Amino acid sequence: MTTVLAGITMSIDGYIAAPDDGPGKGLGEGGECLHYWVFGGSWTYADQERREPTGEDAAWLRETRSRIGAVIGGRSTYEAARHWGDENPWGLPFFVVTHRPEEQPAGGAFTFLSGVETAVEHARVAAAGRDVHVMGGADIIRQALAAGLVDELTIILAPVVLGAGKRLFDGFSQRLELQHLGMRQSAFATFIDYRVTT
Repeated sequence: MTTVLAGITMSIDGYIAAPDDGPGKGLGEGGECLHYWVFGGSWTYADQERREPTGEDAAWLRETRSRIGAVIGGRSTYEAARHWGDENPWGLPFFVVTHRPEEQPAGGAFTFLSGVETAVEHARVAAAGRDVHVMGGADIIRQALAAGLVDELTIILAPVVLGAGKRLFDGFSQRLELQHLGMRQSAFATFIDYRVTT
């Protein structure tokens, strides 16, 4: 049975991006530290080359990716990543939630859909029995949680206090009950996996 996973990295004080995030700097000014775990250590947007994750970071990413059959992201994430150069970074069906689905890009790397419910419905079919990953941004994860569409939630805590930026749960007013599934830790992140029970 397909499980819908949502996962995102945030600072200890709950920010998923530093201030001034946008195209070419999706994690904001100085927000690269949130993804040190993804790139095997310190990096900046100016770096030409980036390293690969190692140890527990690589293991978590490898295990999670092995389960996934389709991915959902928000339009802001898509724009901030500069459309990933019009190449799907996952190599899996990738659904972008947008208010403007008519702006579907050519090439078939991404499918634009209106509404997170519609995106999850399409992603479940495309995943062909594998899991669906809601990668973010924060607004899409909040919408999916509010609609009761998320089965598992992973919070990846980066060991930093940003003090400002975008918070994962800003404006979220529902109560969620979570069951702890597991945890792993590295020098760059603590991965906390939960089952959403309500």
